[in-house]
Amino acid sequence: MNYAIVGCGLIGKKRLAGLPAGSKLAVACDTNLSRAEEVVKSAQTGRTVSDFKIAVADSQVDAVIVATINSELAPISAAAIRAGKHVIVEKPAGISVKQIDELIALEKKHGVCVRVGFNHRYHPAFQKAREIFASGVMGELMFIRARYGHGGRVGYDKEWRADPKLSGGGELIDQGIHLIDLAGWFLGDFAKIEGHTETYFWKMPVDDNAFLDLRTAKNQTAWLHVSCTEWKNLFSFEIYGRHSKLHIEGLGGSYGVEKLFHYQMKPEMGIPDAKVYEFPGADESWKIEMIEFEEDLRKAESGKRKAEIKGPGLAEAKAALKIVEAIYKKNKRR
Repeated sequence: MNYAIVGCGLIGKKRLAGLPAGSKLAVACDTNLSRAEEVVKSAQTGRTVSDFKIAVADSQVDAVIVATINSELAPISAAAIRAGKHVIVEKPAGISVKQIDELIALEKKHGVCVRVGFNHRYHPAFQKAREIFASGVMGELMFIRARYGHGGRVGYDKEWRADPKLSGGGELIDQGIHLIDLAGWFLGDFAKIEGHTETYFWKMPVDDNAFLDLRTAKNQTAWLHVSCTEWKNLFSFEIYGRHSKLHIEGLGGSYGVEKLFHYQMKPEMGIPDAKVYEFPGADESWKIEMIEFEEDLRKAESGKRKAEIKGPGLAEAKAALKIVEAIYKKNKRR
């Protein structure tokens, strides 16, 4: 599989490092050509361009990785789809539900595969959590409680994420969309959306904190908080079933060692049986996600049923962004 990477910053480099064996970089594209040159030098293959239209039209390219600022994700993905290329686009895939709807229509029209980069699903703790959940030992899920945050950095309020025209919003659309996607992955669709956003610390026109109360038709609840005033980076995701609880803590690096705690209730209740899984290795989520992306492509090309295709796509991105839009509308941020 030959790839074009559009956007050669931190995430573009992570995608390059995660390319499956046998796949290679054909084109690196960035408006800052020196960044594209760094990627080509690292890959030891491919050519550089500064115009994404040239990158997506290249006849040697089979699939396009779109890793730009939020406002450019949908337009570049649309151009790649029209060129007949498969696409993996970073979350949130667009800055409005309307943009996602347009991509869905294009994907169907041109018969390509579009996946959205929700790499948190591929962290080992979440992969293990899904395995435990699928086994049935948890019983019916009741609620999820999750927190995700970082502390920013000097000048954070001057970066592109602080400009709503470029970002589409603040912390809610940035880290919040990961929590929304993960909560929906376990609980399903949310019928009731409540929450509010605040800008407590950073001098910017977007939110630095968001608090969400999401409920399914069966009143299963996801209670989520995301923050860029966390100061000490934090990730905590708790899943409560009738018979057990799963708690994912840390994501590696500055978020701490990734761990999964499994607490299984005894028939007599009291102190539950506890098992702890630790995942101290390097973050392989990007690589695992790319491997599954290529597996999905092979299944799609062989005519396998859609149910057998695993990766999150535009439908999942739309579901998450719909919640983001609803919260921003309630808080008059759009």
